[in-house]
Amino acid sequence: MPSGKRESMIIIGAGLGGLSTGCYAQMNGYKTQIFEMHEIPGGCCTAWDRGDFTFDCCISWLLGNGPGNEMHQIWLELGALQGKQMRHFDVFNIVRGRDGRAVYFYSDPDRLEAHLLEHSPADAKLIRDFVKGLRSFRKALAVYPFLKPVGLMGRWERWKMLASFLPYFNTIRKSISVLMTDYSAKFKDPLLREAFNFILYEKHQNFPVLPFYFQLASHANLSAGVPEHGSLGLAKSIEERYRRLGGQVHYNAKVEEILVEDDRAVGIRLSDGREIRSDIVVSAADGQTTLMKFLKGRYLNDTYRKLYTQTIAEPHMVFPGYFITFLGLNKPFPEGEPCATYLLDDEEAQEMLGIRHPSINVQFRSQHYPELAPKDHCIVYATYFCDIAPWRALNEGPEQVSRKRKGEELHTLPVRRGHEYHAAKRRVSNAMIRLLEKRYPGLKDSIVVRDVSSPLTQVRYTGNFDGTVLGWQPFVESGETMEEEIKKHGPVMQGLSNFYISGVWATTGGLIRAAAAGRHVMHFICKDDGKDFTASIDDHAPMPTHLIHPVGPSKPAYAPPSGFPQLATTRTAST
Repeated sequence: MPSGKRESMIIIGAGLGGLSTGCYAQMNGYKTQIFEMHEIPGGCCTAWDRGDFTFDCCISWLLGNGPGNEMHQIWLELGALQGKQMRHFDVFNIVRGRDGRAVYFYSDPDRLEAHLLEHSPADAKLIRDFVKGLRSFRKALAVYPFLKPVGLMGRWERWKMLASFLPYFNTIRKSISVLMTDYSAKFKDPLLREAFNFILYEKHQNFPVLPFYFQLASHANLSAGVPEHGSLGLAKSIEERYRRLGGQVHYNAKVEEILVEDDRAVGIRLSDGREIRSDIVVSAADGQTTLMKFLKGRYLNDTYRKLYTQTIAEPHMVFPGYFITFLGLNKPFPEGEPCATYLLDDEEAQEMLGIRHPSINVQFRSQHYPELAPKDHCIVYATYFCDIAPWRALNEGPEQVSRKRKGEELHTLPVRRGHEYHAAKRRVSNAMIRLLEKRYPGLKDSIVVRDVSSPLTQVRYTGNFDGTVLGWQPFVESGETMEEEIKKHGPVMQGLSNFYISGVWATTGGLIRAAAAGRHVMHFICKDDGKDFTASIDDHAPMPTHLIHPVGPSKPAYAPPSGFPQLATTRTAST
């Protein structure tokens, strides 16, 4: 337990977890500073300019970007959505088979059921079973808890939470106990048998059915669209909220060590030798870097020791990174789909170095974010889940290095990786372009800008373990163990006072989980300091508006939930 009044706080990392922690700390009266090694906020939630194009490499859907759930409240408290337009598609993803057939995963249960039954009448029973669960989950989202950590709920709060889930108990029980790989194997139609595994763009072999329901239900409720100005715009909006609350951000500031005295965290030491002191230190940086480098492996209990010395090296315990090809095109492709997963044959997959599963996800990204491309141009974003090992084998230099430019120390500048590494990136990128050219003739000749990223690129910019974007995998030993540890003891290291963990390594899941982690860690800190936690919605700008883009061959426009605010509808790519 902390001794004395704590007022000052250092937060390591200006990703969404760090920015969220800073916002909620400022709301609760703490004086905070964030230290970030990059030159911009956001961490993995980022974008960059290439000529007249902005390549956005994060948000394909943002859970909670529409009302009717606790996730939405968090984004409004962080000022992330205010004054922006939220864009929604009525198809969550399209899976295109090797034979040219396609499955449209409409998130609206009625349209999804009609489409799947038309596709495979022989699978009617299983289709209706899946859609029945989706209908139930749309209602369950309203009671799903995000605002307060379960570990701090009192007995009455827990009973109330459990009681709210009773109407959906059977759906949740069934969907969390069956892997999607097993569920999908029951389909008679071979394309459905494979396509259901790729609803969430890539194949998540350890995911049960539940997260598929969660994402589709959120999408159907218009709470998993994309925000105007994209990923970096979202991060900058939260950074602005943090600064309005009185917080300070220091960029190009790389932490090397967490200072500890008498088993108390007392500050940090930066790469330039400066030491900054504070009453509290919160790390929202990479988990392994935090515990094994910043804290030198001290204060690991048995759980964390196993997680960070054994489990982390085992297969499928950490989310993989991505291989990404961005293309800036000098003409529009109206037939281009907002999002489609292409199943690859063996020969095509062999060209994709480090690929986890034989598929690539292709998004005509300027349909999500038209403001990020010049008029009458478009952006293509093609990705696959990628292991880092084969890219490491080709790398000849350091994975990340700090050096001075114009007298200022920078930490995310390009590094020398060697000819073989760059040649491999180009080979894979060219293979992806050939696949796209088959589907969209003329695309290759319209390319004016290209950029390519491997998991090692992610390491350079964020320092994340093996280039992961999400940390621990949920529904497996790593994520389940970590969540139980935090539920039991809080986001702390036993034996070390005044230190807390936030961000994706203190939870499992995507951006909303990282943002919620900042809220949750402040619940624990306020409890330790005997303070009542407080939070407020940012009112500096109007509430977000919403726009629906119908997609695909089905004619009826998607019907939004009743009472949904400020809606408009526009027609986009149709096939």
